[in-house]
Amino acid sequence: MRKENASSAGYRVINSCREQLKQNGSTEQVPSQDEDIFGGLDFETTKDVEVPKLLIDQVIGQDRGVEIIKKAAVQRRHVMLIGTPGTGKSMLARAMSELLPKEEMQDVLVYPNPEDPNTPLVRVVPAGKGKEIVDAHKLEARKRTQAKNTVFMMAAFAIILVSFITGEWLMGIIAVLLMFILLRQMMPRDELLVPKLLVSHSGEVSAPFVDATGAHAGALLGDVRHDPFQSGGLETPPHERVEAGAIHKAHKGVLFIDEINTLRLESQQNLLTAMQEKKFPITGQSERSSGALVKTEPVPCDFVMVCAGNLDAIQGMHPALRSRIKGYGYEVYMQDTMEDTPENRRKLVRFVAQEVVKDQKIPHFDRGAVREIIREARRRAGRKGHLTLKLRDLGGLIRTAGDIAIAEGAPLVEARHVIDAKTMARSVEQQIADRYIEQKRDYEVFIREGCAVGRVNGLAVVGGDSGIVLPIMAEVTPAQSKEEGRVIATGRLQDIAKEAVQNVSAIIKNLTGQDPSSMDIHIQFIGTYEGVEGDSASVSIATAVMSAVNQVPVDQSVAMTGSLSVRGDVLPVGGVTYKIEAAAKAGLKKVLIPKSNMGDVLIEDAYVGKIDIVPVSNIVEVLEQSLVGGEQKEGLLKAIRSLIAKRPSLQLPDAFSSKANKCP
Repeated sequence: MRKENASSAGYRVINSCREQLKQNGSTEQVPSQDEDIFGGLDFETTKDVEVPKLLIDQVIGQDRGVEIIKKAAVQRRHVMLIGTPGTGKSMLARAMSELLPKEEMQDVLVYPNPEDPNTPLVRVVPAGKGKEIVDAHKLEARKRTQAKNTVFMMAAFAIILVSFITGEWLMGIIAVLLMFILLRQMMPRDELLVPKLLVSHSGEVSAPFVDATGAHAGALLGDVRHDPFQSGGLETPPHERVEAGAIHKAHKGVLFIDEINTLRLESQQNLLTAMQEKKFPITGQSERSSGALVKTEPVPCDFVMVCAGNLDAIQGMHPALRSRIKGYGYEVYMQDTMEDTPENRRKLVRFVAQEVVKDQKIPHFDRGAVREIIREARRRAGRKGHLTLKLRDLGGLIRTAGDIAIAEGAPLVEARHVIDAKTMARSVEQQIADRYIEQKRDYEVFIREGCAVGRVNGLAVVGGDSGIVLPIMAEVTPAQSKEEGRVIATGRLQDIAKEAVQNVSAIIKNLTGQDPSSMDIHIQFIGTYEGVEGDSASVSIATAVMSAVNQVPVDQSVAMTGSLSVRGDVLPVGGVTYKIEAAAKAGLKKVLIPKSNMGDVLIEDAYVGKIDIVPVSNIVEVLEQSLVGGEQKEGLLKAIRSLIAKRPSLQLPDAFSSKANKCP
């Protein structure tokens, strides 16, 4: 019974949103409580769900990426995967190694060069033959060494025997030692002539996959080990000190490099050379190394490169390297959400089963637990009608829920375990946000009751999955400049946030008819030590400024978020669910969000009923819901409505629409 309650309670807020949307005449689609959340999949536990054997078939939501990887594998094309961490870039790369044509794997041997010891020779043989060749050379070397040792022992015994007979035993011992030294200096050690197995693919049934993420130049391109003994017959021969790089180990396979922009430009240039020539000699990567003079013959490195990174990785790439990928491969931008369809929900059920099988430490999930995972996927998507594809984070929640079930000795993971895991598996940003709210409440940085002029409780998101209350204060003073007034904002604002602040002047002039050039507008973001970016606080800024300009108080039990256009439209923003939860944690009573975001709301059960969610579509509705003051408030709203009536071009729509108005 507890499982059903836990699952159904989460839909109360959705049904509440649906009723509010109907009252406002909206046609937004919100998931129904009675829908088939499993997409028609019949199972009792995830043990009943079949998990595909091939890795490529386990990839979820990246249909375009899967299609490209399949084509690239057949044609041996390079691929660049760009997108949010945790969306499956490394999984696609590993899957590609399974799809590569089963070419003949090769071993690489490095031999001493009698003519030039600093230029070791390279030989390529079929996979498995390399070890046989090395073993044969070692056996032959041991035989020769044993034969030499036998001759030496016989000669030494004869010398010592003669010396004792003649009574010159001391001279005999000295003669044996001199003979030993001369033989060691004049005759090379047989083991030094044994080749080194540089790259071995013995026993591999599929193409190799080498993860070179974060590798330094030596690990990526190969290196020559340092030798402290460089003379006197104790030195290690050059061919023995040669070490293969990741590009050589990935020969006939996949070389994966995440965060490609972190590689030095010199390494990227050498990587480009290796991609073009399909072979690259190994040399010492440090000029101070004893291997600086050692350089092998070109070593085969015919690999397929899959590089990955966030969007900023493109800017840090060597232009020629990216051009090579674009010209001879594919670029893929990874999706971070997928549509909430029955088919995709079935894929999420399979994802839970996959994670259980991969982990091998946690029990399977029952239907109630899977239902909670799908609900969390909807919540984390932050977009109506979508499911998150940040599956690495979702996998962490699955494992945490499994650990909780194991600790209780439960045979299956149930819905209550998943609900408990949400609290236990909070990100660092969520923990910081909770501590932030707690500290700000203790020191009354934001106010939860009463009213104040020019003070608004804005909302923001930290780390992508944590909301915080962002107090904003505004003060208006006579302009100090004779030319025009200024808008002065403090709080470590980034570019987009600064642009949003600058729009305030246009909004005041358009909607109130007041001339901002005669005043200086001071705006302060309180406690923003990490800085502010984005325009989702522009509704809060405009409300605080209008309150300060007209001396109309703001209800401090109200929080708000939304992007504001210069015409007064409230536009959708991201992270509304996390912002609503932050307002509820802070003890606020009402939160204003863009009407277009109502379909995105899916708050946790713990916050249902603790805060009123009010959708707004324009600044007039925002002021109606947030301002107090009787005649002062009505006077300001009347002035705005009057100005709008006189200027038809400023008419505010009931809800934001992406469709352009038809011209008469």
